[in-house]
Amino acid sequence: MRAWKRLPLVFMNGVLLGDGWQRKNTMDSLCRGCAWAMLECDGRGSSVRGGVVMGQNMRGGLRIPVLMLLAVLSGSPVLAGNWPSFRGDHAAGVRDGVNLPETWDVAGGENIRWVAEIPGLAHSSPVVWGNLIFVTTAVSSRGKADFKEGLYGSGEASDDRTSQTWKILALDLESGALRWERTAHEGVPRDKRHLKATYANSTPATDGQRVVAFFGSEGVFAWDMSGKRLWSRSLGRLDAGAYDAPDYEWGTASSPIIDGDRVIVQCDVQGESFIIALDADTGKILWRTPRDEPPSWGTPTVYDGERREIIANGSNFIRGYDPATGKELWRLGGSSMITAPTPVIADGLIVVASGRRPEKPIFVLKPGAIGDITLEDGQTKSPWVVWSLQRAGPYMPTPLAYRGILYVLQNQGILDAYDLHSGEALYRQRIEHSGGGFSASPVAADGRLYLPAEDGQVFVVRAGATFHLLGTHDMGERLMATPALAGEMLLVRGTSHLFAVGRDAQQTPDPVQGR
Repeated sequence: MRAWKRLPLVFMNGVLLGDGWQRKNTMDSLCRGCAWAMLECDGRGSSVRGGVVMGQNMRGGLRIPVLMLLAVLSGSPVLAGNWPSFRGDHAAGVRDGVNLPETWDVAGGENIRWVAEIPGLAHSSPVVWGNLIFVTTAVSSRGKADFKEGLYGSGEASDDRTSQTWKILALDLESGALRWERTAHEGVPRDKRHLKATYANSTPATDGQRVVAFFGSEGVFAWDMSGKRLWSRSLGRLDAGAYDAPDYEWGTASSPIIDGDRVIVQCDVQGESFIIALDADTGKILWRTPRDEPPSWGTPTVYDGERREIIANGSNFIRGYDPATGKELWRLGGSSMITAPTPVIADGLIVVASGRRPEKPIFVLKPGAIGDITLEDGQTKSPWVVWSLQRAGPYMPTPLAYRGILYVLQNQGILDAYDLHSGEALYRQRIEHSGGGFSASPVAADGRLYLPAEDGQVFVVRAGATFHLLGTHDMGERLMATPALAGEMLLVRGTSHLFAVGRDAQQTPDPVQGR
């Protein structure tokens, strides 16, 4: 039986401000109302289904209807504190109000809430809904999986062709303890992987009702929030490698996203590429649109505006699609081959970039385009392209747009900052790292940028038009996954552990085994 939980919410002039307990003093001073919602949830508040809000005058106690609907069954909004997919909502990588500590020390336990051991090897990022963190992994039957980080150009594949166990783990956000663990698939991988990659590169996605994981040729899998398997769907063999070296097999890395009642997966591979929408409840194919594209590794992003559209990066064209039908709406040429960054939505604009020579473009676009909007030779802008640059895009990390500035991090550690709306160059700075480079994407919170390096350091940079390094923190493990921001914590995944960086830390934590 479901529990009904009375949760305080505060609004003013029709705008939801936040938790009633946190805003009580503000609301008292303004003599505004406190809203109360009867929400159907799982007893822990992590699965909100729907409810009707009633208003209450804080002084007089008069209860009045507010005519407000929260979190309807499908298309529920992302509530504050959740981090539902790769780089959070709209792949923005931004969460203010997290109140992270200025410094932390993993070895000494300073400002480290907990450390959880994660089996296997994976570059997928953690996602969060309510009090649950979801991570995926692939566990090799031969024990420790081989992996080679660093700045090198080899297309070498791993020789690990032994049986793998693909898993999803649900951890408690507050403690890091294991809530549940499920096996998605066991067997010999259908494809090889790059030596720098893993068999679980793709970040899962959740909407508070389900969590979806994509393991390339092994398929797409969905569970409810308690770990019950809902469905699985094979998408066939997905051979993703170098476009100009068909024998290379690097593995997939594009992550699924959940858009209302649809799960969207981008599959750019050798041969027949496509983007597909699956029914989030059943896994049934709703639509499948062919893509004339070589392999790529970026995640699609949904723009929620006057016209909703899916934005997909690609080597031949960046494209926009109708989420309901999969119909192509527009395309923009001029990208690099071997595209990896994910499109980002910020300030009503769409940022798409790629970083393989020679093109290495950055495009900042207006939504709503129709048809082919490719720039003519020599053009840098158009009615749909606000501005663009050549030979400036990142190869792996997704750009970060924060407080009107676009930050672009190169694999080699060069950080560029541009005015998001004009393209004016603000600064270029080399991050002095240990030599391994950067593959994970930066995130931002409360005026700070967090840049994870492969060698294990997290560089903290002050947001703004001038560069200022605030600190460098060694996590003690290789960092390939993009961090998540949730619950006043920075969740940093290393090669063996998940670290929760946050204030009010205990003494040196023991790794949470969860078993």
